[in-house]
Amino acid sequence: MRTWHSAFHDNPIPQVREGEGVYFSDYFNWHWIDEFREYAFESPAASLVAQFMESSEVSFYHEHVLIKEPGTTKRTPWHHDQAYYPIDGDKVCSLWMPVDPIPIETCVQFVAGSHLWPKWFHPRKFASERNYPLKQEETMEGLRKNQRQYFDVPAEDIDAGKWPILQWECEPGDVIVFHMRVVHGAAGNSSSTNHRRVLSTRWLGDDAVLATRPWEVSPPVTGGLLPGQRVICDTFPLVYTKH
Repeated sequence: MRTWHSAFHDNPIPQVREGEGVYFSDYFNWHWIDEFREYAFESPAASLVAQFMESSEVSFYHEHVLIKEPGTTKRTPWHHDQAYYPIDGDKVCSLWMPVDPIPIETCVQFVAGSHLWPKWFHPRKFASERNYPLKQEETMEGLRKNQRQYFDVPAEDIDAGKWPILQWECEPGDVIVFHMRVVHGAAGNSSSTNHRRVLSTRWLGDDAVLATRPWEVSPPVTGGLLPGQRVICDTFPLVYTKH
């Protein structure tokens, strides 16, 4: 964990006006940050997610650094991840690992069982909490005819307590494993002294294939693959094979 603190500190964090705190995120840096690359290729993480996904192979999709410095009031809106990604399949998951002690009120929150809902939700901009805009060539009629239907995240119902919410107090080295379609969000960091620095990593199993979305995907990286192809290539390397 000590080397991870160095990796976080050695990369600059954007500054905002005093009193607003800092909400910073960045991704897809494992190619040039040694600690992230070693975690993907050499740690037990890939074997762990293979067990959870019941997958014989695992490819590494990307890492995502999420930082809420003391006094950050901005919350992470309710969303699920897979709609942001050009990835279809059910064997898909994330590992959420803090490098700081995380009190329960600052931990990521999950809507229990929402990965089993028969719905996909529009991705939302974290800054404005608005849905991603459709590509210019897409129309709602085209969506209905040619692709799955996407719904608005039921944020008001979640906030009203319609479904149980799961969250935990975490220590450095703890890890939360969750499906890419589970709906989740997080409060700001109201502490005046404590950081909330997290490394979240994304992993893909046997049935994960490249897909298209009617909006600009995030991250905007496809590794040169075509829709329908397994997501295994130099950009998304195979990191685990069951023997």
